[in-house]
Amino acid sequence: MRISVDIGEDDLKALDSIAALENVSRSSLIRRAIGKFLKGNSPNDRSEAFGLWRNRTVDGLAYQDEIRREWQDKTP
Repeated sequence: MRISVDIGEDDLKALDSIAALENVSRSSLIRRAIGKFLKGNSPNDRSEAFGLWRNRTVDGLAYQDEIRREWQDKTP
């Protein structure tokens, strides 16, 4: 499917440079970038993390404070 997207001139130049180095088309490079973005932002990834602390007895903020306190104790 063909779409129209506005991309800044500097970004186009950078894309063209990378495409030339990798000997691929600009379109191929953009498709690859979109694929990586979508893979890293899958709704399933977010839903798997939802509720991870639900069965824990410690408060999440209290745990965070404790961990950060360890960092403060180790600074010179």
